[in-house]
Amino acid sequence: MSLPPDPNTLRDERQTPDVSKKSLRKSLLEIRKNLTATEHRDFDSAIGGHILRYLENHSFGTVGVYLPIRNEPDLSELYAVLSRKVSLSLPITPAHDQPLQFVRWAPGDALVKGAYNVLVPEKQEPVMMPEALLIPCVGFTADRFRLGYGGGFFDRTLAAHPGTHTIGVAYSCLQTTFETEENDIPLHCIITETGIML
Repeated sequence: MSLPPDPNTLRDERQTPDVSKKSLRKSLLEIRKNLTATEHRDFDSAIGGHILRYLENHSFGTVGVYLPIRNEPDLSELYAVLSRKVSLSLPITPAHDQPLQFVRWAPGDALVKGAYNVLVPEKQEPVMMPEALLIPCVGFTADRFRLGYGGGFFDRTLAAHPGTHTIGVAYSCLQTTFETEENDIPLHCIITETGIML
């Protein structure tokens, strides 16, 4: 299911793209919040399977992952499998206007609350920028553009590391439309419970 454009979010002379995206973001977060526990469980399992197959067709040795917040897909089962095949890392936010940094992580490592109440490894061992990133999406378009929370962390990170392979992660019900800007860059793929969008 795709979310139709909300007429209240369309740009006009009274709205800027930031205002439009803010309204759309709120609607999409509500949709994600209202998924049932069964839908989350089934969708997360399907997404994990698609990601595993996708990664098996590539030769990445390092992958940056995420720990879910605000009803994002929970890929814990996938991480347990991946950690036996590749080196995993988690992002940390050193400052509000800086790109993300990454620290080594494996399932079972001790975690503490970091900036924005996001869990981060208690022991922080910095690593180089991962070859591939799993990037949670609040929403996404058919052209693989991502809508995030609005902080710009992934945008700044990818601008600094343009060679990184980007894998968006989302539920299919969050596909939508929004106005992109000149410096927006589509992700390499977006993976939902229904499959892989290239």
